[in-house]
Amino acid sequence: MSLELDGKYQLGYILNNEQLTVTFTTKGGTICSIEDSQGIEYLWQGDATYWSGQAPILFPICGGLRDDKALIGDDLETQMPRHGIVRKREWEMIEKDEKHIVFEITSNIETKVMFPYDFRLLAKYTLEGRSLKITYEVENTDTKKFPFFTGGHPGFNCPLVAGEEYTDYEIVFEQKETCTVPTPVPETGLVDMKHRSVCLEDSDTVELNHEMFEIDAVIFDELKSRKLKLVSKKSGKGIEMEYKDFPYLILWSSANHGNFVAIEPWTGLSTCSDEGDWFEEKRNVQSVEAGESKEYSYSVSVL
Repeated sequence: MSLELDGKYQLGYILNNEQLTVTFTTKGGTICSIEDSQGIEYLWQGDATYWSGQAPILFPICGGLRDDKALIGDDLETQMPRHGIVRKREWEMIEKDEKHIVFEITSNIETKVMFPYDFRLLAKYTLEGRSLKITYEVENTDTKKFPFFTGGHPGFNCPLVAGEEYTDYEIVFEQKETCTVPTPVPETGLVDMKHRSVCLEDSDTVELNHEMFEIDAVIFDELKSRKLKLVSKKSGKGIEMEYKDFPYLILWSSANHGNFVAIEPWTGLSTCSDEGDWFEEKRNVQSVEAGESKEYSYSVSVL
């Protein structure tokens, strides 16, 4: 089948069962629809008035670099856009059966200008019942070790059903949390670690409202929970996300009150106020040796 995205036709693929129909696109190698048997669409459909994205894959950075630049490797300066270099590129579907589909993207001359290493990135999806497992496999096809980050950025419709409001929804973590959050700086896209605010005090629930995103995202870097629900207090509709491989969780929506919330598991963060400009010195930096690979998984289940 063909899907019209950004004015260009991209090849689309479907995994489905009795509970869910999940549609994928080669543009970004990602999901573009999660629909249940009742016809409820869970994934944000990319209304550009608010946010044209849907579920971009982040690599080799999550968030942004200071002035979009960093020093990397053998004192090389790298420059790349926010969220990295693969989310707007064309991927190739390389494997598919009834329950699984795999997309691939590899380094080329253009990517090496921004990230000076050879890599192969796989996005693997498995549909089981009402759950979709998403796995990112980072393979180093270079001759030397390289640093990287990866993460997901799926946006979910909110509200999901007619007659409900944005404020009818809440994020419920698997355990009670007491945590502060750093301050995002929208002018630079970076993170101010010195100025933190209390977000949760012995509570497992964040009540959603548009005002909480008018400055920027909510950045959780102290959570114990590795599972959460986005759920309606009225209908009980929503999703559950498990993100064991990702230490950071971002909640975000557009400042102009888009009816969605992005729930983003990340391995790293935008450059922080207490960090310099060396890529390898960013907090929680990942690395993979030449000829080896690493995998990171999360899952989205429809309630």
